Amino acid sequence: MKKIIITLALAPLFLFSCTSISQIDQTRLLSGTTKIIQAYTITDAQMAAYVKDYIAQTDAANKVCSESNAYTKRLRKLTAGLTEANGIPLNFKVYNTRDVNAFACPDGSIRVYSGLMDIMTDDEVLGVIGHEIGHIANRDSKDAFKNSLLTSALKDGIASTGSTAALLTDSELGALGESFLNANYSQKQEYAADEYGYEFLKKHNKNPYAMVLSFKKLQQLQGASTSSSNIINQLFSTHPELDKRIDRMEKRAKKDGYIK
Repeated sequence: MKKIIITLALAPLFLFSCTSISQIDQTRLLSGTTKIIQAYTITDAQMAAYVKDYIAQTDAANKVCSESNAYTKRLRKLTAGLTEANGIPLNFKVYNTRDVNAFACPDGSIRVYSGLMDIMTDDEVLGVIGHEIGHIANRDSKDAFKNSLLTSALKDGIASTGSTAALLTDSELGALGESFLNANYSQKQEYAADEYGYEFLKKHNKNPYAMVLSFKKLQQLQGASTSSSNIINQLFSTHPELDKRIDRMEKRAKKDGYIK
């Protein structure tokens, strides 16, 4: 965030200190700066519009498993009763792809890849979902999406104008999505998402020890050979210090009587 603030502060200084100012399209630069500021101050309503467009495009670009598909039936069974988190309605879909991944959007959309379901047990999948719900409930995914929008604004000049969100091209939405999916959460955010996910599963009569099992599977996959790890997506490189997180969750599960 400090880098962003510094960039905004230096932009107008650059306009007036450059020795070859006559060679610079001042209008374009000023317009770009305005767009960056507008993106930075985006409202919740504008954010919701961008998220809606993004998830619609992502669903359209992927092969979404139908309700009659075995993957969807399995996911529906696993997530039965998981309807909202901190007032945010949850919705789940499966992407039919060999990629091993899952992601959550600030509107409560959670997408699980069939490749992940192929290599994980029900509890392991549930643990991943619990953690992703933690990021939604704690508004981490909202902040990540907003920062990604700003990053895209810096790169592509995306802006929000007035009370409505500016229309984005497919390529701009794609860039926004790439930035969002590659965003890294802080250690504090990861721990907080773990804690929320644990309590969320416990509250909804699911096995919270699933959090531990999912992390252990991630750890196992991280040690896989290069040939088999080529299909593993960003999900696993954004979960650092799994040893510590496993230890934290295991101690909690043992204290609560979920493991002996």
